[in-house]
Amino acid sequence: MRVLRSLAAIALFTAVYAAATVAGRMTVMDDTNLSMIWPAAGAGVVWFCARRDARNRWIDLLALIMVTVVVNLATGASPAMAAVFVAANVGQLIVFLCLFGRWRPHLWGAGGHEPMTRPSDLWGLLAAAVVSTACGAGLGSVGIWVLTDGYSSSTTAVWLARNTASILLVGVAGLRLGCALARWRRRPAVGSAAAWLAAARHRLLSAGVAEYVALIASSALAYAAGFSYNTGLPLAFALIAVTVWASLRLTTGFVIAHDLCVGTAAVLFTLGGTGPFAAIESHAIRALIAQLFVAIVAVVGLVLALGRDERDTLMAELAAGKEEASQQAALMSTIIDSMADGVAVIDAHGQVVLRNPAAGALLGGVTSPADTVTGSRHYGLFRPDGTPLNDADLPYARAMAGDDVHGVDLLVRNAGVPDGRIVSVTATALPDAEQTRRAVVLFHDVTAERRHRDELAGFAGVVAHDLLNPLTTVDGWTEAAVDALGEAPAHAAVVEAGDCLTRVRRAAARMRGLINDLLAYTTARDAAVAPGLIDLSVVVAEIAIARTDAATAVGNPAPRFAIGHLDAVHADPVLIRQLLDNLIGNSIKYTAPGVTPAISIRGGRTPDGSVRVEVSDNGIGIPAGQHEAIFENFHRAHRTAQYTGTGLGLAICKRIVERHGGTITAGDNPGGGARFVLTLPAAGPRALVEAASAGD
Repeated sequence: MRVLRSLAAIALFTAVYAAATVAGRMTVMDDTNLSMIWPAAGAGVVWFCARRDARNRWIDLLALIMVTVVVNLATGASPAMAAVFVAANVGQLIVFLCLFGRWRPHLWGAGGHEPMTRPSDLWGLLAAAVVSTACGAGLGSVGIWVLTDGYSSSTTAVWLARNTASILLVGVAGLRLGCALARWRRRPAVGSAAAWLAAARHRLLSAGVAEYVALIASSALAYAAGFSYNTGLPLAFALIAVTVWASLRLTTGFVIAHDLCVGTAAVLFTLGGTGPFAAIESHAIRALIAQLFVAIVAVVGLVLALGRDERDTLMAELAAGKEEASQQAALMSTIIDSMADGVAVIDAHGQVVLRNPAAGALLGGVTSPADTVTGSRHYGLFRPDGTPLNDADLPYARAMAGDDVHGVDLLVRNAGVPDGRIVSVTATALPDAEQTRRAVVLFHDVTAERRHRDELAGFAGVVAHDLLNPLTTVDGWTEAAVDALGEAPAHAAVVEAGDCLTRVRRAAARMRGLINDLLAYTTARDAAVAPGLIDLSVVVAEIAIARTDAATAVGNPAPRFAIGHLDAVHADPVLIRQLLDNLIGNSIKYTAPGVTPAISIRGGRTPDGSVRVEVSDNGIGIPAGQHEAIFENFHRAHRTAQYTGTGLGLAICKRIVERHGGTITAGDNPGGGARFVLTLPAAGPRALVEAASAGD
């Protein structure tokens, strides 16, 4: 079936090309075989553009050659002249197909599927037509020169003009029709044919039937009047007015058909010996002027029509984009207004550019004329401990100064919130837009959470106190019992009692350690984070000195520390000290007997600007497969009597890091031992400047 369709297409194009070739040969003006028109140039372009992807294109080429030879021989051309025409036509087609496919690959016939819709598409086709016809005219003129022993530049010019005009008229019309047929064949459903026809009818009649009729009638009358005299003056160029009318008002398809009709009419009038071009005595000049007129009509009509189409497309896209943006803005506004958290956008002068209802409600519902002022006094903003908050310390101001403002607790107390409300505030500086600095501020009500945390912390303190008191009593009485047994005579019962008391004391010590770790974990999980500027080098140095002193005091080898450069961070000093002390303590604790602990603490930066801290040791390392599990609650990697613990130390470390928005991972140290890598928020420029000023 595919082969039959291909052969049918070849036969159809061959017949059309033969008819166009015969029509061109019928306009030969002298013994040089110079034709006034050559519609075969446009027909050939349509033929081979439509068959660009066919597998048997050699049959198409053979058919074109046979038609050219047969028609030229039948109309009086010599075999040598027919061979010249074959070479010129084939060369012209090859050059056009190559250039058209390279310059406008998205168009139908050039390798794509789109129709010609922009003036740039027309310029690409026109450039390909001019270059290819120049090649064809060059080959043809040289061949005629060789055969007739004479060269005429006017003949070359006529050849170039007529073939270019043919591609502009016949070629563009054929490519437009071919693209429409291809799209119709690719319609998504059977029932869409009627819809396609209805849409085409709507486009055709969008300007009104009366205007189409008026334009057709006006064109017929204008060309009949313009070509009814032989004054020799090119007054026919004034007829371009009807082309402009059609291009500005009617569909592009109709404009192409109109250009084809009026161009044909101009050529027929000239061939019939009437009109301003017929009075020109020179055949070459007459043909050249007539083809220039046809080309100008085609170019003017297509440029105006395609420019209008491009403008309409851009306007439609702009309207669609505007509608989509409006819908997105409405959706975003609805989402923001329905949020339980408050959102506000504030500029550098403290003016509220935008805020949702939740923001006003969380800040006490202030609605006075001074509502655009974001000062702390106006809204009643305080630190959690109740101390006043300066305007320079407001979250939006700190964010614009370069600080990382995330989860900052503020107390709101004003006429709208007489009992006070704790809000967690996050502020982010927006990119500068038209030299306008702004910040987006997010408010989240954490009053209930903070109260729950305080209650939990109080409960944990009470529990710890109630549990530690009995342990203290147990320790005291156990010690007293041991002292009493020390004074008793040594016999088996006394020795056994002493062993039992020793076990009681070890159990009490483990119980005390578990309670302390549980309290530390609760603090790491629920305690308020009060971030500030921390010099990690100072903190690590202090921990190293304390650990060295502790080891020396009990007679253990003093650990060796290698401390590299550590950047400043913006974090809670108490929690960070606990974090680093736990990691360093683990490194010292999990060291093989007889080995002096060696701990390396080094820093750096991550690609996102966070501070990276690496703690490496020469200890016994982490068992395979437990690098993630060691951060779980109560997980112990080394369950031996030598390494005691509750399994909460690394869980505390992970919780502290996560509360600061960082990450912590465990791995193997290439030199043996373990390596922990964690990230913390870097100190902002403003904090560094203030620290430097304080140091001065």
